Amino acid sequence: MQLVRLGEPGSERPFVRAGGEGALYELSGLTADIDGGFLAADGIARVTTALERGNLPAAGPAAEGLRIGAPVATPGKVVCVGLNYRRHAEETGAPIPAEPVVFMKAPDVVVGPYDDVLVPRKSAATDWEVELGVVIGKTARYLDSVDEALDHVAGYVVSNDVSEREFQLERGGTWDKGKSCENFNPLGPGLVPAAEIADPQDLGLRLWVNGRKWQDSSTRDMVFTVAEIVHYLSQFMVLRPGDLINTGTPEGVALGQPDPKPYLRAGDVVELEIDGLGRQRQTVRQA
Repeated sequence: MQLVRLGEPGSERPFVRAGGEGALYELSGLTADIDGGFLAADGIARVTTALERGNLPAAGPAAEGLRIGAPVATPGKVVCVGLNYRRHAEETGAPIPAEPVVFMKAPDVVVGPYDDVLVPRKSAATDWEVELGVVIGKTARYLDSVDEALDHVAGYVVSNDVSEREFQLERGGTWDKGKSCENFNPLGPGLVPAAEIADPQDLGLRLWVNGRKWQDSSTRDMVFTVAEIVHYLSQFMVLRPGDLINTGTPEGVALGQPDPKPYLRAGDVVELEIDGLGRQRQTVRQA
């Protein structure tokens, strides 16, 4: 089962894909949108029950031709973890972190999985990053243990944490400027419920640019697991339903390559996927 939002930006409607052939069903009778309120009100369980009872109307053929939006309406916040794969830290010459490296990304940069990636004006170092996205389903505040952390996860999603490395590393010492440029977080295609992912620490993730594979790793290489990240973050901030956590990228980013580094340029095509979560494709345009 995948929760999806289809339609033009700002006018997306909620649907669910289910069954072996990925049949598409309308969710408008259950909810106006897939957002924090829907997730907090046991929305995923209600969709599952409705599917089992055959209560959801099949979407018409026209729905299949609609744009695919981000599977969760604008998150309250996007929290990111840097240097969370051992081999990625090594390729960038950074030490393995003793604690998660945390930064924020503006929520309004989240776009659909097939929307364009926009190279910012004056950018010379726009980079790709395939990441496992974690969507919160239940408020997490000062969690007592790592063991309870995954109970607060609604589901998982493919996330491209696009980054401008010069803005990030050389323009004032804060990462946010290199992370919050327009369209810098394609998300989707669908939100897969946590119950359908047996082990978030055993997922392959891959990324190609113009057909060349640059990233090919597994969440087994994470320094901090999804459960550890959710528990850790809850000690510093309240994680609320609909919030997105980007859990870090594996080795193979442009930043880690020899000079001249193959940063993204207008006309490039980026494709990325995570086992069980689907695939994205973006064309790179100049902002």
